[in-house]
Amino acid sequence: MLFFKTIDIADNERALLFDRDRLQKVLSPGRHRMASFGKILRVEKFDITKVFFEHPKLKFLLKQYREIFSQYVDVFELSDKELGVIYRDNKITDVLAPGSLLVAWKGTEDVKVDVIDISDNYQISDDMIGLLGRGLKIGASRQVVNAINYVEVPDEHVGLLQVNGKLEKVLTTGAYGFWKYNRSVAIKLLDLRVQTMDVSGQEILTKDRVSLRINLSASYNITDPKTVALKLKDYANFMYLELQLRLREAVGTKQLDELLEDKNTLNAAIANGVSEKLAKFGIELLSVGVKDIILPGDMKAILNKVVEAQKEAEANLIKRREETQAMRSLHNTAKIMENNPVLLRLKELESLERITTKIDKISVYGGLDGILNNLVTLVPAGAGK
Repeated sequence: MLFFKTIDIADNERALLFDRDRLQKVLSPGRHRMASFGKILRVEKFDITKVFFEHPKLKFLLKQYREIFSQYVDVFELSDKELGVIYRDNKITDVLAPGSLLVAWKGTEDVKVDVIDISDNYQISDDMIGLLGRGLKIGASRQVVNAINYVEVPDEHVGLLQVNGKLEKVLTTGAYGFWKYNRSVAIKLLDLRVQTMDVSGQEILTKDRVSLRINLSASYNITDPKTVALKLKDYANFMYLELQLRLREAVGTKQLDELLEDKNTLNAAIANGVSEKLAKFGIELLSVGVKDIILPGDMKAILNKVVEAQKEAEANLIKRREETQAMRSLHNTAKIMENNPVLLRLKELESLERITTKIDKISVYGGLDGILNNLVTLVPAGAGK
């Protein structure tokens, strides 16, 4: 007596038929009647709209039954020095890592894999990076993100490409992509524009042991990116420490009065000490200047008193000088009038005019001569007799 087993396969399905765990065939869409007498039949169904064939024993099945699978699937297998760019219906969708195996069902989508040898060539072509880089921005698969080191170098910047810890080249403005498989790829951006750095809140003792708080500002730009990358781990921190040390050295050798009188000397001392050293590491110091010198409260009060006393002394000196000048002028005028009665009479009339402008009316007795003679005695009594 024969026993039959009926198996229905949908249009979007394929099935693996096993007898006693040995693969017999791949079942296409339709109804299949199988004689089951003396057999242990088992069917595994797969939805081919998922495109890729996945199975726990995939490699074993393909190796043992390649002929059975050949008309149903496309197989893409990569070596350890190859990667694949997956196209589905002529659109890039993903990246296949080195040493990977990809199996796609036929009859759903047109799946192709562009195999790339990355043993020596690890830079992605401009056309491909335009597509993959855009995909990274809008949300690509994790495989793509892990496969590509993508960077955009803006204007007035450079990119330092390091492969396995070695500086390979300097990248100019543009978009770049590099395969990360089988190597360590790192890209560091450096800004070539003029930049500023502040060294703030430095508590420093002057030569006469006055504690000051000083704020310093500097401007600079990078002139040799390669030297900066090879010689300095953190160029910003290096520059900050150099400015800080030179500032302390310059302030510690000067007294407070020297610093307050001429900050330009302090600026020059710092610039001369730092610029030469930075130039050896590919950095040009453009300018450096002390922004603020902040005194402690008690020292500020003392200096205010000193300045006030100096200004009072200057004011007194000017006052005495003016008084001396006025007395000298008055003495000269008196000597001139002593020998010139007409000039003296004119001076008397001028004085009389000033007096009359300040009173409402004036009564004259004895005539105008009497007034003048009573105001000023022209000659001593008895003179001219």
